[in-house]
Amino acid sequence: MSMRRDVLPFSAPCLGDEEIAEVNAVLRSGWLTTGPRVEQFEAALAEYLGGEVQVVAVNSGTAALHLAVLGAGLGDGDEVITTPLTWPATANMIMLAGARPVFVDIDRQTLNLLPDQVERAITRHTKAVLPVHFAGLCCEMAALGETARRRRLCIIEDAAHALGAACPQGQAGCLGLAGCFSFHPTKPITTGEGGALVTADRQLADKARLLRFHGVTRGARARMSGTMEYEVTALGFKYNMLDLQAAIGLHQLARADQMRRQREQLATLYRRLLGELDGDLLDLPSPAPAGWRHAWHLYVVKLRLERLKLDRAAFRAALRERNIATGLHYLGLHLQPLYRRELGCRAEDFPNATWASERVVSLPLFAGMTDEDAAYVAQTVREVLSENAR
Repeated sequence: MSMRRDVLPFSAPCLGDEEIAEVNAVLRSGWLTTGPRVEQFEAALAEYLGGEVQVVAVNSGTAALHLAVLGAGLGDGDEVITTPLTWPATANMIMLAGARPVFVDIDRQTLNLLPDQVERAITRHTKAVLPVHFAGLCCEMAALGETARRRRLCIIEDAAHALGAACPQGQAGCLGLAGCFSFHPTKPITTGEGGALVTADRQLADKARLLRFHGVTRGARARMSGTMEYEVTALGFKYNMLDLQAAIGLHQLARADQMRRQREQLATLYRRLLGELDGDLLDLPSPAPAGWRHAWHLYVVKLRLERLKLDRAAFRAALRERNIATGLHYLGLHLQPLYRRELGCRAEDFPNATWASERVVSLPLFAGMTDEDAAYVAQTVREVLSENAR
């Protein structure tokens, strides 16, 4: 197979004519900020998730996390148990609310929280568990939910990877007090930038709606359609989603299941083409168990460095030389200066997360990829690893 002429990204949004036409319609309407299309998107997402939830659209998954933590009443002196293998937003929003993230170790295969480690980490200060459904595979929510109920903790799901994922307990994002989605361009669906807080708790949803726009009781659309008077009743933020963003999201959401199936088919193809290396030169992600649904946001392999003559940086560079871009999800937060300084983290405290942090590589996976793209990636991975096997 000859080398590609262009670079294959590790992720790319899958946008169609419908999104472009909807954005044009918004531009021509004269209403660009939060308005009718945001309301339509919130209603559509609630329906997608089963119709029994409140949806608060915001400008990022990070904003959704912040509002969820604040809406749950978490603050000074409270502890929130979470994973160190995640993007900084997960821990940062806990800290920004004044609470303290408490990291626990992960499973080496799924890269999700270990429920028994969560149980051991609970103290009298623990108020919540914040699981991350890594790469689009739900955490062990039966065990986490049982622990939360018994110990009177709330669960806030970081479902940034997991729109469309499900487990026997239900859909990702609907399994706790609140769920938080991201619509960044790399995520299962995109609004350019954007996010959503999802909850069945109307009081929490109302608080999030208030805080997402300066703590002002009436948004721009409400003021335009009636009295211009308003009250500021809380210290809020500028977290609102725009109609420009929602215009993209409406049509992305309509194709969410189709795009998830396309990613799932590519993941299945990767496993078939790379299976001979699994457990030898690398570890492949596992398919979802029976009765579960994987969102396949990422395809994360773990290099068996002890079997290789190259490190991760050299492996990624070798793929880049062959016009294949890769991702890095993630460098563990417990290894980062901020959390080492503020939380006293050490690499040896979380051996599985440290092990994964040194080995994970995200191969290209997105709905617009072709089978030929995946075959090129798989052949290149086989060649690079085989040439560098010990």
